[in-house]
Amino acid sequence: MKKFGKIFKYLIPYKGTVGLIIGLNILGAFFSVFTLAMVIPFLNVLFDQIPAVTSTVPFSLSVNSILHNFNYFISSIKVSQGITYALVFMCTFVVIMTFFKNLFTYLSLYYMAPFRNGVVRDIRNKMYRKVLELPLGYYSEERKGDIISKITNDVNELEVSIMRSMEMFFRDPILVIVYMVVLLIMSPQLTLFVFVLLPVAGLLIGRIGKNLRKHSFKGQRRLGFLLSTLEETLGGLRIIKAFNAEEKMIQRFESTNSFYTRILVKVNRRRDLASPLSEFLGVAVVVILMWYGGKMVLKGDGSLTAASLIGYLVIFSQIITPAKSFSQAYFNVLKGMASADRIDAVIEADNPIKEKDDARVVEQFGEKIEYRNVCFKYQDEPVLRNVSLTIEKGKTVALVGQSGSGKSTFVDLLPRFYDATEGEILVDGVDIKDFSIKSLRGLMGNVNQEPILFNDTFYNNIAFGLPNATIGSVMAAAKVANAHDFIEASPNGYYTNIGDRGGKLSGGQRQRVSIARAILKNPPIMILDEATSALDTESERLVQEALENLMKNRTSIVIAHRLSTVKNADLICVLQDGEIVERGKHDELIGLGGIYSKLYNLQR
Repeated sequence: MKKFGKIFKYLIPYKGTVGLIIGLNILGAFFSVFTLAMVIPFLNVLFDQIPAVTSTVPFSLSVNSILHNFNYFISSIKVSQGITYALVFMCTFVVIMTFFKNLFTYLSLYYMAPFRNGVVRDIRNKMYRKVLELPLGYYSEERKGDIISKITNDVNELEVSIMRSMEMFFRDPILVIVYMVVLLIMSPQLTLFVFVLLPVAGLLIGRIGKNLRKHSFKGQRRLGFLLSTLEETLGGLRIIKAFNAEEKMIQRFESTNSFYTRILVKVNRRRDLASPLSEFLGVAVVVILMWYGGKMVLKGDGSLTAASLIGYLVIFSQIITPAKSFSQAYFNVLKGMASADRIDAVIEADNPIKEKDDARVVEQFGEKIEYRNVCFKYQDEPVLRNVSLTIEKGKTVALVGQSGSGKSTFVDLLPRFYDATEGEILVDGVDIKDFSIKSLRGLMGNVNQEPILFNDTFYNNIAFGLPNATIGSVMAAAKVANAHDFIEASPNGYYTNIGDRGGKLSGGQRQRVSIARAILKNPPIMILDEATSALDTESERLVQEALENLMKNRTSIVIAHRLSTVKNADLICVLQDGEIVERGKHDELIGLGGIYSKLYNLQR
């Protein structure tokens, strides 16, 4: 039962709806039993087996009271109207009971639809929120395609395999229980015989589904690999074609696809066996009951009449359909539990970036940023070693050094994309862990080496994260970023769609749009990560001019690949193997003749 708790926890917000659905299914089962139970009095009327009943008994919720008064009513109709009219009454009564049975069944399905789809919507929303909440380090360990698979295919599998089975879970067990209670009342001896046979059938069905969840988990995981391959193919199509690697990628995709198909075949074969096996076992049990019940009737001791046996078998035969549906639903749930496991792996993933309950809201940056003996390890690999640095308000600090020296990690620690392993980072003398994450990041703007744009309009990309931005403020930011002219020249101006990741723009144009976005935010602290390293000379000039406009009167931390772009920085820090090995202004570092001087001379 513990494993089903993963699903039931999502039902808690809908407990009222669940109670209503269960109540409607109980009513539907009640009228269904009445419909089927009418077989016995119908046969008794047809063969004139109802004894003459001349008086009623006080009504109570007992079988004897109900049967006695019902037989009295039928006897009265037979005496006054004739047996044909009694049969008409019986048929009309069955139609009315069937109407109410189907009315309540439909109402349960009516309320099941928003409940089932609402749970799936809630899971998707929760997963998406978690995707945004988890730190960047989580995604360096996970395949993007697998994450996409979990939030799309696994949630869809959950909806198909589990949520669509919920109506059977809420309906079929109720039907089976109500039918079994009625059968127990009709013939305790025959029903006890049923209680011996059904567990044997249940054990046989249960053994088939034993490994279904394990195979389904493998299948969903392999589907994640398949989507990862597809995502990498679309992202690297230019390189694949340039290196004539189409056949290699085809082989990789087809190999993963074939393995996934083999797993699906195993899963489907096991799941599809549930329905025919449960039906076969159900019919086998009916045949055994016919033999055993027939012996009881032939004894003639009055414990079971022929009409009662037929009615008993009719009601018992109705157990086969819900039992078969329930077993099919059980198999579907086992299959879907593999997806639930994968979904939970994301939702329950630990986020090491914790925010204190009493976190302070920082509204402005006043004096300085301090790194005090900061260390950072990634999977036990040191990235930063005992780094200390003070950045005064309004100053520009440049970080230079070879790739892998820790520059990007240094700046990623400030907005808490990661947390320092040791040491502390302070803003105006307060540890950044004491601030709310939202307010801390609100102090900062980012311009990255690879511009991150969305498949939307210029306006929405520049105003991203600022719902109250006006077109006038967006245009003003674009002008400062040297982006206004080419935006205005586009077909629909600021409302032109820029394509996936800004694919309709050149590299320089994409970068200037991202700079305009940072300018519009107007943060006191700017983080610039090699913003001009991938541009041609003309684009670099325009972007550099835009960056200079951006950095005016702001505290800036600049990661520079081209040292010529940071000659005027207030402080240049040279990182090597996670440590600051040199610091000073451009002329001072050139005079030292150390690492910075060598790097600068290599680029001249």
